[in-house]
Amino acid sequence: MVLSYQPVLECTRGNLVESSHDGIIAVASARGTLLRSIGDVRQVVYMRSSAKPFQALPILISGAADAFSITPPELAVMCSSHSGTDEHVAVLEGVQRRIGIAEDDLQTGRHWPYDRNTAMRIAAEGGRPTENRHNCSGKHTGMLAIVCHKGYPRGTYTERNHPVQRWSLREVAHMCGMHEDNVAIGIDGCSVPTFAVPMVRAAVGYARVMDPDWGDAQHREALDRIRRAMTSYPNLVAGPGRFDTALMQATKGRILAKGGAEGYQAIGVPAGNLGKQQPALGITIKIKDGDLGKRATAATALEVLTQLGVLSEEEQRDLEPFAPRLLTNHAGIGIGKVQACFQLDEGA
Repeated sequence: MVLSYQPVLECTRGNLVESSHDGIIAVASARGTLLRSIGDVRQVVYMRSSAKPFQALPILISGAADAFSITPPELAVMCSSHSGTDEHVAVLEGVQRRIGIAEDDLQTGRHWPYDRNTAMRIAAEGGRPTENRHNCSGKHTGMLAIVCHKGYPRGTYTERNHPVQRWSLREVAHMCGMHEDNVAIGIDGCSVPTFAVPMVRAAVGYARVMDPDWGDAQHREALDRIRRAMTSYPNLVAGPGRFDTALMQATKGRILAKGGAEGYQAIGVPAGNLGKQQPALGITIKIKDGDLGKRATAATALEVLTQLGVLSEEEQRDLEPFAPRLLTNHAGIGIGKVQACFQLDEGA
């Protein structure tokens, strides 16, 4: 029997393992073939913000993107979980003016920017965070673009049965090769529906994002625009010092990355990276404990990419801040290390 979750990262103190993180890892092709794995990849898990590139498809397919002249940087923010910097807000404000919406039309709620310097500055000035500082404000702006273009009700756009949310569900199911009735639905931190699918199906979806030949003409064009926007403007997808941005910058846009809350990470690798016969790859990772300390998800992702052989030595050096590392105490004394403790299995 395959255990649902298996150890992926351990922390040592002296010669003992003091703590560890369990996870599931799936590596799949656009055709649905499981290529590598750890744990039971049939486990149904919420994708959280890793679903955002799928949720952005209706912006393009509906015609809203062209109607409002949405640019690649703006599309990148609509796929993002951004850090709430002034750069992110400036991009949002520009596209919101063209759409004809105001910041307070967004039903995201509010939280302090992820970017520490921005949050500290706002607090020092006596300010408070607004909707555009919320990491999901780009996604909500994209949803409201569809609402305005199609004439859908505006005030209820976050509700599960709203046309925009039903369209998001259809696209998530389509990308993952599932019937929409089999996609589990919850409420995300920003109040719109969030979708749970088997880990392997989400990996298939990310492989499809990276495969330029997958899907009908409409989806091929839309996915190409999303892929190019995210990889060309990685700083808008997350922000300074964050893994998604760093990975796409280090690989010069060759690899696409989109993380989600509670220890979820999705990555897309183009075909041919390991040779002519290698198909486009989708990778999904879930850390069981949610990785609230931000220690396990990025380090596990880098180990997966290293085992797959898709990173050059230079790229690995650029990403060292996220890699497994030596542990020191407050006096700078070495006490142990954080290290990967898995070997990817052949797909089944």
